[in-house]
Amino acid sequence: MVERRARTRRLIELGGLVALSGLEEIIASAEPDTRAVILGALMHLADELREPTPGTPSPLTRVNAWRERGRAALRGEPSHEGAAT
Repeated sequence: MVERRARTRRLIELGGLVALSGLEEIIASAEPDTRAVILGALMHLADELREPTPGTPSPLTRVNAWRERGRAALRGEPSHEGAAT
């Protein structure tokens, strides 16, 4: 039961992060099926991390940059558009 609650909490947190990112609002203006678009985008991102394109930063470099940007956002610091992707 404790594991189930922990999993549920984690899933709610992840959904909250998607909401904080603003992705849903951006997508909803052009596509009503936001869930499918967000899932597709996340799957695409996972594919890119599994098999990086030559000439792009390494997966570890990208993850580190995303972590720092996310931590700053969670601290309420202003977003830096065009930060490492």
